[in-house]
Amino acid sequence: MKKTDLYKNAGLAVANQMKNSAPKPKGNTKNSSGNGKKLNPVARKLFVALQHLSMTLIVLTGLTSLVIKNFEVQSWFYAKVVLFLVLFSSLMKAYKKDDRILLVQRRAGLAIAMVALVAIIGLVMVKPNFG
Repeated sequence: MKKTDLYKNAGLAVANQMKNSAPKPKGNTKNSSGNGKKLNPVARKLFVALQHLSMTLIVLTGLTSLVIKNFEVQSWFYAKVVLFLVLFSSLMKAYKKDDRILLVQRRAGLAIAMVALVAIIGLVMVKPNFG
């Protein structure tokens, strides 16, 4: 398969996912598992790949920063590490390939991840002194 075909298929998958996310009338639905809409497999792979790239970039820049400062950290660094673990685990829950995870749980995982990311950015900008 050519790269252009892969990108075309991924674009179609995202477009189909957006089309399928429109509100539907209540009643009998084709999905009998009861967990609502499912993410398109191609779109899911793109989101997971983007997530892995982002997390790798965050970890590498953090480790580089530690090496540059000779592993001398301030007190707020530990809070940032805890928030990063919260971010990482909530994204794992949101994008886990498991049909038993409800759409509401996936959305909650994304919301928690967004709050954790905003808190990390806030800590980096403010650099509070806890001690």
